[in-house]
Amino acid sequence: MAATSTSPLFSLSSLSASLPCPTRLPTTLSLRALSPRARLSVSLPFASPHGVYGAWAATSTSSAGRLGRRGLEVVCEATTGRRPDSVAKRERQNEKHRIRNHARKAEMRTRMKKVFRALEKLRKKADAQPEEIIEIEKMISEAYKAIDKTVQVGALHRNTGNHRKSRLARRKKAIEILRGWYVPNAEPVAAT
Repeated sequence: MAATSTSPLFSLSSLSASLPCPTRLPTTLSLRALSPRARLSVSLPFASPHGVYGAWAATSTSSAGRLGRRGLEVVCEATTGRRPDSVAKRERQNEKHRIRNHARKAEMRTRMKKVFRALEKLRKKADAQPEEIIEIEKMISEAYKAIDKTVQVGALHRNTGNHRKSRLARRKKAIEILRGWYVPNAEPVAAT
């Protein structure tokens, strides 16, 4: 069609000359190279007088067995600039989910920061009492709840959620050990 028997490759000018008028918008156009090793990669943008934008895109449709006997078969398709309604709906959903996930993550981070600030304040306090840790434990419980909700909706991986909860617990235990309110067992007690 656009290639001669002496040249196995298509040229861009011969391909564009062989294409019908873009205003007719054909669905497919088959081209065939004469050599099995010929390669073709083409994309021609076009604009019709009706305001429809699109591109001619070339893709290979032959299997390896047919390449050896018949040569390279290429199909060119014309696409319009309009996307399907499902794509627009998916974009709307993605935006809604992105905003919701961001809010969940922000709440989780805020609750974690509050716990870390309270623990740091308790660590620096000279006359801290063991009863003060009860308020922090309530804050930790709220942070756990926020982390679990974030994991549940899929905005955070469950391993990351577990890691963050572990960070909170370790920080609290470090303060308790520092203050002497918690003494870890140095030797395990043997059952007799």
